[in-house]
Amino acid sequence: MGTKRHKPEDVVAKLRQVDVLVSQGQSVGDAIRTIGVTEVTYYRWRKEYGGLKSDQVRRMKDLETENQRLRKAIADLTLDKLILQEAARGN
Repeated sequence: MGTKRHKPEDVVAKLRQVDVLVSQGQSVGDAIRTIGVTEVTYYRWRKEYGGLKSDQVRRMKDLETENQRLRKAIADLTLDKLILQEAARGN
């Protein structure tokens, strides 16, 4: 069975759909099956995206991408600094 990547906005919509179905009297298990994901996936999504709105999720993903880019830049600069220090010690 192949895996499907859900966009963060879709995840938030599905979490809200489960909330609506549960408030209408369905069990959590039935509501999760209705949206077409496993219980593990549902609870992982709920942990990550719990009380967020779609625009907040989009902003969070943008910030995570920016953070990853900055960490890579810092790692590159640290490596350059260490190389220069090693070269200066040799002189």
